[in-house]
Amino acid sequence: MKALLVDLDDTLLDYSGGVEDSWRSACQALATTAGVDAVALADAVRIERRRFWDDVSRHRIERVNMMGAWTKVAANGLERMGAPSPELAARIAEDFAARRWAVMRLFPGVPEALGRLCAAGVPMALVTNGDKSQQRRKIETYDLARFFEVIVIEGEFGAGKPEEIVYRHALERLGIAAAEAWMVGDHIEWDVAAPQRLGLRGIWVDRDRTGLPEGTAVRPHRIVREFCELLDPTPSP
Repeated sequence: MKALLVDLDDTLLDYSGGVEDSWRSACQALATTAGVDAVALADAVRIERRRFWDDVSRHRIERVNMMGAWTKVAANGLERMGAPSPELAARIAEDFAARRWAVMRLFPGVPEALGRLCAAGVPMALVTNGDKSQQRRKIETYDLARFFEVIVIEGEFGAGKPEEIVYRHALERLGIAAAEAWMVGDHIEWDVAAPQRLGLRGIWVDRDRTGLPEGTAVRPHRIVREFCELLDPTPSP
């Protein structure tokens, strides 16, 4: 491994953990005082979240402005209940975001693993999709920049995974050929299949041990449960 491209959310950082509880608590905190059934609203928001993010085109557009996206999700939930309120939707989204930040954490062993990779002389690029302000805040909050020679954020760069230009840009900045690089991440398409098409080796983080998606033709070069397993010379079974 002469270079490593690294995903951020749900690879280094527990980004998805606490999502359900944060939405539910935000609805409970604000809906009742507005005369809205908090339990029903939380259910409506859950339905609207799935509908909102399952649209691939919308996902690509909306993920670069997460506060805007969360506000739209809350607004859609309120509309589903027949209680539209842009003001309440904005307050719920803000409350949700605050709760998410309160529970967000790096996965155990991540700083130590990144430090050991740096000490071993492996140049690394952090390659992440999403909102530039949210992603920069994560990087600063968890002091991640010190580990990476290159940081590519979709909202700053203007393109996101799985577009080829993203990986090529990171490799060019590192001065490393694709055949000499690996990429690690939890998204089977963005962090494994797309890099493999360019000649990189792909490492899939299967944290829940769900196994490869049924019917997929993607074959990671390695599957790990945690990022820090990269330092284990013996691949996980």
